[in-house]
Amino acid sequence: MIYLRVLAASAAVLSLTTSFVSEAAANGEVNVYTYRETKLIQPLFDAFTKDTGIKVNVVSASSGLEQRMKAEGANSPADVLLTVDIGRIDEAVQAGVTQPIKSEAVDKVVPAQYRDPDGHWAGISMRARVIYASKDRVKQDKITYEELADPKWKGKICIRSGQHIYNNALFAAYAAKYGEAKAEEWLRGVKANLAQKPSGGDREAARDVAAGKCDIGIGNTYYWALMMNNDPEKKPWAEATRVILPTFEGGGTHVNLSGVLLAKNAPNKANGIKLIEWLVSEQAQQMYADQNYEYPVRSGVAVNATIAGYGKLGPDPLPIAKIAANRKAAASLVDKVGFDN
Repeated sequence: MIYLRVLAASAAVLSLTTSFVSEAAANGEVNVYTYRETKLIQPLFDAFTKDTGIKVNVVSASSGLEQRMKAEGANSPADVLLTVDIGRIDEAVQAGVTQPIKSEAVDKVVPAQYRDPDGHWAGISMRARVIYASKDRVKQDKITYEELADPKWKGKICIRSGQHIYNNALFAAYAAKYGEAKAEEWLRGVKANLAQKPSGGDREAARDVAAGKCDIGIGNTYYWALMMNNDPEKKPWAEATRVILPTFEGGGTHVNLSGVLLAKNAPNKANGIKLIEWLVSEQAQQMYADQNYEYPVRSGVAVNATIAGYGKLGPDPLPIAKIAANRKAAASLVDKVGFDN
């Protein structure tokens, strides 16, 4: 009996084995693989369980979850995959580990621009790729993405690796809009304006602007809010900068998604769909806005006050699926122009 208890506990905590999955199905549970840090989304899962009585079992990782699901095959315990970028979304679909989400609720709430045309994924929150501008040295309050290649910014831009998924999506959006030839020309211009070799993360871009190494940094909207409100050590970096919502000429601000996918071999498919539908509910969308500083995909949900302070977001109308289709081209262009060198 002791042996069986230990075995059951180990399965629940460590590996979500097939026997555990069978038990989960009987007890009304759902198994989630996620690229989001558990501490960031656990409040959402707790609220979902409170509302539905369905327990959420979580496996969190920073990479490789779609490969894990593929290796597990038909025995995979995953019901739902949560991602943090269109790159991760696309990799999961390409790996063949998802199935269409057939839900009228999701189709009604999530705009078509933020859903896969074939139904394999849906956005549950948005973030924008924006400018962290020096309060002291940058006087203009509007900047276009095209302008980042203007020689007036020579030696004044800080950015993380061009191959990082956040920049890859922005570069892919540029390629989708203007074609690869113009995207290459633009990337060469941006590279020529860098103050230093691409490095660090989005927070470090703000740090380097605060230190005077550059005048503008490229980052996601939520990092600035997290530094300002949740991290006393990094708050001075946010205080030295202000967020500008850039736009494409004649378009809007580039946005990316936190997305959700239904696993191809989901053993608790019904509960997986319930969780997906709950994540686009008003309650969940407000939690995403206030706790994670992301933009809701559901209309009518208030944006967090700090995020609203950036100004009104006008998302670029380019469908996310078109951005995903240009990811490989963008990655190749980064190497071709030696962006990270």
